[in-house]
Amino acid sequence: MAKFLAELLGCALPGKGASPALESKNCSRVGLKSSTKQKTTIFSSLGSEKSLSDCKKDQPWKNSAYSAITPVCFPSPLIDKPIGKESMPQTPPFSAMFDSSGYNRNLYQSAEDNCGGLYYHDNNLLSGSLEALIQHLVPNVDYYPDRTYIFTFLLSSRLFMHPYELMGKVCHLCMEHQRLSDPDGDKNQMRKIAPKILQLLTEWTETFPYDFRDERMMRNLKDLAHRIASGEETYRKNVQQMMQCLIRKLAALSQYEEVLAKISSTSADRLTVLKTKPQSIQRDIITVCSDPYTMAQQLTHVELERLNYIGPEEFVQAFVQKDPLDNDKSCYSERKKTRNLEAYVEWFNRLSYLVATEICMPVKKKHRARMIEYFIDVARECFNIGNFNSLMAIISGMNMSPVSRLKKTWAKVKTAKFDILEHQMDPSSNFYNYRTALRGAAQRSLTAHSSREKIVIPFFSLLIKDIYFLNEGCANRLPNGHVNFEKFWELAKQVSEFMTWKQVECPFERDRKILQYLLTVPVFSEDALYLASYESEGPENHVEKDRWKSLRSSLLGRV
Repeated sequence: MAKFLAELLGCALPGKGASPALESKNCSRVGLKSSTKQKTTIFSSLGSEKSLSDCKKDQPWKNSAYSAITPVCFPSPLIDKPIGKESMPQTPPFSAMFDSSGYNRNLYQSAEDNCGGLYYHDNNLLSGSLEALIQHLVPNVDYYPDRTYIFTFLLSSRLFMHPYELMGKVCHLCMEHQRLSDPDGDKNQMRKIAPKILQLLTEWTETFPYDFRDERMMRNLKDLAHRIASGEETYRKNVQQMMQCLIRKLAALSQYEEVLAKISSTSADRLTVLKTKPQSIQRDIITVCSDPYTMAQQLTHVELERLNYIGPEEFVQAFVQKDPLDNDKSCYSERKKTRNLEAYVEWFNRLSYLVATEICMPVKKKHRARMIEYFIDVARECFNIGNFNSLMAIISGMNMSPVSRLKKTWAKVKTAKFDILEHQMDPSSNFYNYRTALRGAAQRSLTAHSSREKIVIPFFSLLIKDIYFLNEGCANRLPNGHVNFEKFWELAKQVSEFMTWKQVECPFERDRKILQYLLTVPVFSEDALYLASYESEGPENHVEKDRWKSLRSSLLGRV
């Protein structure tokens, strides 16, 4: 994970060159770029080399592009109806929870304030001791935590303790303080508190289901749920409903992981196929799908499916470090329960290499030019749909050195549309043009009259980097040892916005043939791309000639 994160953030590590998700290469293209062949990280404008103090000053997540991004909307709770005689506390919808400052200003004053350890300023919860924040999470007869607080604390608490440890503390507080462990306790009080505890568990299992891959989490959940269900028949039904929903989510994740493993195992080295069975790879992407709009739709299918499986906690787990007040090991020194975030970045890289492979493969110059124009049209359709991740992957693939060096090919391409797309994704000024377009897509999504207008797929690597700088730019704890909760409001605001986008169902009809091609067709390695590029348009200098000879000897010699 450390190496993955360092590469993603543009840090220099020993090893092979960065993948397309991590860099762009400003190599020459006739009439478009200068002849200087300079490798630059895609995120150089974000200042990945800056010190922590610089990050604190710059605070890139608070620039104008974010200030107007609208808040989020989570699905409604699983338990929609009142349970028993007491109705659930009414909390505002998620669309109203995060204002421009990152949180709702008037939701957090309650009887729990008197327990001590929580610090407010102008009715805003800014910090607190970890124990006080945990107590603030647990409902009682007269209090239920706001959904914004629940999401924010469940998201950020894993920086300080394992989820199973938090669940253990919640269970202890529920059973001891609310007397759930006493079978002869006040049944009237039980009717008041049980629905609230069940609602808290439901929100936890719905929003962070992957936490419950841990057997310790599941044991605590079942134990507390059993105590609740032992009350009335209504509770038993709702506990059963909650557990069934959780099991379905975990089963779907396992099935998804199996599919990813199968896709990975069936991909072969295309160069081997090219040498042994030439006819088998004559089919290119245009023969599979000649319509750029349809191809953009199928790319959107892949994007939304993979986004859907990324849990909000994965953003925090990617950046977790040792808590300075904890003498024990880091909270996530144990094996991660999921790697959906990494799998999504790998998809970006695959798409970039697929684009470059399809362009470098054709023998004839006019066919390569047609392929470039095809991907320009696909990228434009992705932009119109709101699929910025596929758009950037295509641009990244077309800017890889083996493609950009094909000057004779590019001379036959009408590049005006591509220039516009590159301008939209220009990394200068902290990706200002892209952020403006993203803000427009987000606004369109909020006022959408059709499911197609709801689609917002952000350039994912930049989203991760924004969250990384937010996490690194402010301390998790204040000098007095309190948890810096003001920071975690901002973190939750960004992650919850992403959660809204990933829940959109793709409105386009699936084409299995196209999807199969996108996910399983073998692609060239970087060396194979250079070899194909040199075979298409010969080396221009001694350095390229030497590399060409070396590649022919090493790649073709072992086939």
